[in-house]
Amino acid sequence: MANRKQSAKNVGGKIIPYGTQSIDASDVVAVSRTLKSGWLTQGPAVLLFEQLLQKFTGARHTIAVSNGTVALHIAYITAGITKGDEVIIPANTFAATANMVLALGGTPVFCDIRTDTYNIDEKKIERLITNKTKAIVPVHYAGAPCEMDTIHKIAQKHNLIVIEDACHALGAEYKGVKVGNLKSDMAVFSFHPVKILTTGEGGAVLTNNAEYARRLKRLRSHGIERTPDGFNHMIELGFNYRLTDIQSSLGASQMKRIKLFLKRRRSVATSYAKLFKNKKIMLPSVAPGTLSAWHLYPIVLPKSVASKRGEIMRKLRERGIGTQVHYPPVYLHPYYKKLGYKEGLCPVAEDFGRRELSIPMFADLTHAEQKKVVCELETIIQELR
Repeated sequence: MANRKQSAKNVGGKIIPYGTQSIDASDVVAVSRTLKSGWLTQGPAVLLFEQLLQKFTGARHTIAVSNGTVALHIAYITAGITKGDEVIIPANTFAATANMVLALGGTPVFCDIRTDTYNIDEKKIERLITNKTKAIVPVHYAGAPCEMDTIHKIAQKHNLIVIEDACHALGAEYKGVKVGNLKSDMAVFSFHPVKILTTGEGGAVLTNNAEYARRLKRLRSHGIERTPDGFNHMIELGFNYRLTDIQSSLGASQMKRIKLFLKRRRSVATSYAKLFKNKKIMLPSVAPGTLSAWHLYPIVLPKSVASKRGEIMRKLRERGIGTQVHYPPVYLHPYYKKLGYKEGLCPVAEDFGRRELSIPMFADLTHAEQKKVVCELETIIQELR
């Protein structure tokens, strides 16, 4: 999504995207400096970006990679997920969370979601555990943390690995602790342009486990480790999942404004809650003791107009407002249906998937734009009743 230099003009006719990055002059200077430095990849900017992520989250180890999907891939490999293993994930997530399980020969086991935060329903996890279950992958949907204490207790009881899909949640907090530094084995982040901060494309795996960190670093670079005498030895089959210095310099520059980004997103969320007058539109909520990063602002349409969601989205776009759907249950994608997954598996997620609509949410969204979004949406819904 292109950066918007003059956000307020969107109220006058230009599209208000559902999400976009925030780029300023300092980001341009940082990238330009790297381009002139001679280090375009595998250089100091990557290390700096990793260090800033560690300092911000409190995690002991950060492994920057080329995107959030490959971060999931190497986290799953490091967890030992292989053919025949089952991995419990929420039905409400982007396909990559499940796809990388399939890529390793494993089986995604879909869990239904809560009706408040739309996160994995921790009360329904244990009934899905079998002797093939290897891991639980909670997804902090829209940036709101899952109920991690319960999930960790379940994992400990059944000797399971916990990998947080935190691609929405950089800066989110659970009981005063940043996501990325909880008790989980690993946490995975994404730095796509619509996320909390961007490196263009990019991702990272955070962990407090030194052995995991060593393997993650090896996997992102062809399975190669450097010996003390300076030689490169391939230890296992790995990949080229490295993040460049160009991207990392953008990420490091953005990290200087991460607190500002989060403050603005939380302010946008607060404003939306005040602006909506139609009480039949369900607004997102955050569990007590948590702070959301507000990657998305997912509303739930009234049942009376749910079947007309496509028309609502079209009418909003005609009026200069971009929206998106996050998400249809993964197992209802055509590819997953071919694998044997059927409708009815997760009723709450299916109802949510039919009625959810992500309206504009990003750091530079103005109050005037928010008023336009709410006014147009409520007007369209009234017209379609």
